Amino acid sequence: MLQIVLIEPEIPPNTGNIGRLCLATGARLHLVGPLGFDIDDRTLKRAGLDYWKEVDCRRWADFAALQEAAGPAARFFYFTTKTTQAYWDESFRDGDYLVFGRESKGLPESLLAAHPGQCLTIPQQGVRSLNLGNAVGIVLYEAVRQLRGG
Repeated sequence: MLQIVLIEPEIPPNTGNIGRLCLATGARLHLVGPLGFDIDDRTLKRAGLDYWKEVDCRRWADFAALQEAAGPAARFFYFTTKTTQAYWDESFRDGDYLVFGRESKGLPESLLAAHPGQCLTIPQQGVRSLNLGNAVGIVLYEAVRQLRGG
């Protein structure tokens, strides 16, 4: 099962849409706090439609707690505009953690600096960044494609 990690998400509809993507692909969603909204926010549930209650969603107080629970063999990939390594050049495996940052700031610089070999980007031109839900969808479906041998 693929693991989608959102660190300090800020916009409820993005998280709701990502939850729906996770359900559609059989992925697990990890929300690392602090969150920029209440998990019972109606806009979150509206974006997730009536599927939100079926999303396999785990909450974490901080990223260190998630890393510890995942164990030393877990593979984490950090998505950022601050690298040149394209996501499609990575060979994803079942169980990989795909980590995305806040809508306004992305992932913390310290996290990126600590894991330069695991930083990936979605190549783009003419814009600074993509919507978080779109970015997760692009990468998640590439990982699913690879795992299914397509």
